[in-house]
Amino acid sequence: MIEVGGRRIVLVGTAHVSRESTALVRQVIEAESPDGVCVELDSQRYRALTQGPDWESLDLRQLIRTRQLPTFVLHLLLGSYQKRLGMDLGVTPGAELLEAARAAEQRGIPVELADRSVRVTILRAWRSLSFWRKNKLVAAIVAGLLSDAKLSEDDLRELRRQDVLSELIRELARELPELKGALIDERDAYLAEKIRRTAGPTIVAVVGAGHLDGVARLLAEREAVDLAPLDEVPPGSPVWKYVGWLIPVSIVAAFGTLAFTRGPEVAGENLKLWVLATGIPCGLGAIAALAHPLTILTAFVAAPITTLHPLLGAGHVTALVQAWVQPPRVRDFQTVSDDLGRASAWWRNRLLRVCLAFVLPSLGAMIGLYLGGVAVLRELF
Repeated sequence: MIEVGGRRIVLVGTAHVSRESTALVRQVIEAESPDGVCVELDSQRYRALTQGPDWESLDLRQLIRTRQLPTFVLHLLLGSYQKRLGMDLGVTPGAELLEAARAAEQRGIPVELADRSVRVTILRAWRSLSFWRKNKLVAAIVAGLLSDAKLSEDDLRELRRQDVLSELIRELARELPELKGALIDERDAYLAEKIRRTAGPTIVAVVGAGHLDGVARLLAEREAVDLAPLDEVPPGSPVWKYVGWLIPVSIVAAFGTLAFTRGPEVAGENLKLWVLATGIPCGLGAIAALAHPLTILTAFVAAPITTLHPLLGAGHVTALVQAWVQPPRVRDFQTVSDDLGRASAWWRNRLLRVCLAFVLPSLGAMIGLYLGGVAVLRELF
């Protein structure tokens, strides 16, 4: 209970996969009859909870073209992990937030979706990590999904008493401190400001237990928060931009120098070597993804070009072709959360195969870039 500026704000800290929390939020709303109810949801998550995922409106090819496929996959991984915990606990993740919204609507109480866009949060978190940290994060989540360890009764009992998703986020923040700002601190500030702006003398706000202390402290401090900077997606690090241009420029310069000092024949032989060194590993990556033959051919052809152009990625090209020749079916979207937890299903689910057709050829192209670059520079020097 927070008394601030002549208003009373009732904060309800919940576990996102708890039956007890679902009953608690309805009980509090019925007892308080507030003027407004705030929930820790954004419009996208609220729509997914009330209507189910809107797969029909998802333009997978547009995601690939705009380079948003990696963050989309990360979103799927996190959602699948939370769903798996919810299945172990026998409750739908986020059910208590939906229950709060329903209880408010049944009484004609305005509902405020107080959380920041999940897309912005994931992008800000993703951009805060270095290349190697990103790999560590994805590896940790995939390992957790593919683990067949079962929760004991004691584990289940403990999880029901806490905000599981916030605990997961805090654990990630301990391993990757860069995530804490985007996933915890910024969202505490965002939630507090949205709650503060909700009209009425009595407000009930339902948030994950992990946000309870931070939101309460910020509300008590009475300092307004500018939400505009928190809604922005920061640009990527300029260092990688320079590195991205430096490598291909160096390779092209090496070809030019070889042609000038050793003759066109030597430069031509090294160009063939470059095509094979980059194309073969990228093509093997597409084969490992069990991609369509046209995708495999595209991988071989695209790799020598994309590795010399920092604005193009071999994985983006192969994923786009794979999504075009073997587009995911409706059932692939419907079962993706379950299929993420079974390694063999990654190759059966067409949506996940598009993801594999992005990741594995990208790895192959990176290996080829190193092998081909070393070979060409060794010939030069």
